[in-house]
Amino acid sequence: MIPALLSNYAPADLSFEKGEGPYLYGNDGRRYLDFAAGIAVSALGHAHPRLVAAVTDQASKVWHVSNLFRIPGQEELARKLVDATFADAVYFCNSGAEANECAIKMVRKYFSENGQPEKYRILAFEGSFHGRTLATIAAAGQDKLLEGFGPVVEGFDHVAAGNIEAVKAAITDETAAILIEPVMGEGGIRVVEAAFLRDLRKLCDEKDLLLVFDEIQTGMGRTGKLFAYEHAGIAPDIMSSAKALGGGFPVGACLAVEKVAKAMTAGSHGSTYGGNPLAMAVAGAVVDTITEDGFLDHVVEMGNHLKQGLTGVVDRHPDVFEELRGIGLHLGLKCKVENTLVFNTLLKHGVLTAKGGDNVVRLLPPLIIEDSQISEIVEKLDAVCEELEDG
Repeated sequence: MIPALLSNYAPADLSFEKGEGPYLYGNDGRRYLDFAAGIAVSALGHAHPRLVAAVTDQASKVWHVSNLFRIPGQEELARKLVDATFADAVYFCNSGAEANECAIKMVRKYFSENGQPEKYRILAFEGSFHGRTLATIAAAGQDKLLEGFGPVVEGFDHVAAGNIEAVKAAITDETAAILIEPVMGEGGIRVVEAAFLRDLRKLCDEKDLLLVFDEIQTGMGRTGKLFAYEHAGIAPDIMSSAKALGGGFPVGACLAVEKVAKAMTAGSHGSTYGGNPLAMAVAGAVVDTITEDGFLDHVVEMGNHLKQGLTGVVDRHPDVFEELRGIGLHLGLKCKVENTLVFNTLLKHGVLTAKGGDNVVRLLPPLIIEDSQISEIVEKLDAVCEELEDG
């Protein structure tokens, strides 16, 4: 007999009974410092009063009606996101993968509507991650994601990030867009240089291509800006968002400039659950909180403090860690030992983290952390390193 639950995950033998702020309380009776945040999802921590109030209030009214009817919460949240970003319109869905699927469809529909259906290929980058659907694993192009799921969805080409000449050489008459994560999270917290992002924007303008940013993990304050594109001083034409947008409630969004949004006419795309009243109430509370005066300043301050502390850990334990990567509270430690070993030892010491590519342990705490939690993680990391060094 196989388990009733599909065995596509290999979770740690640990579950949680409740959470409060940056902490989770396990079924083993222990308190854990959460520096994974559900993989950059629980940006406001656990049981945030504002989110609890939003979901409780909406749950007593209406959960779901479908997009056959107007949903005022969608219109309100779309206006907030448009006012806070480059975008002119927003589509709501349930996940990051769905947001990226929408972005891919937007690219193709835009050129089709403008009499260039031959322009459909998207240039993406090696080591990227865009979701688990057939199209998004093709967009990432990683063998470990594609294995067993062939034939691969057509229409994606890949080059190394950071080499603008390689990008130029890969563009053909069929190229429609360039898709990139400003920070490659699953790929090991690899920060893409702002100059390279600016070069991509210039190239897209010159070649009549669309620039698409995947900000599913970097968005909603994670890097110290509402969205990471702001660090480069440019804007994409399309951007996907999810994860922290709902603060733990499943919701995604695809944002676009007017010329692209206009191509998505009635019936061209849709979702039964997407933008449901419950999701909109929670996401609206998240956006209101993160865009309040001082919130992002706090993220920057805590990010600087955490980087200082982690730099010290790397300096003190060169046999365990090779380097610190990241920006804001989107950080990663490149390991010299197996990252699984660091992950498991941290777990034993009561700290939750997330593994990433390139042998990295990702540190993705709730954006509400304070100096006390930074001191705690540094102390725990030192203890973990000493244990590993002792063998």
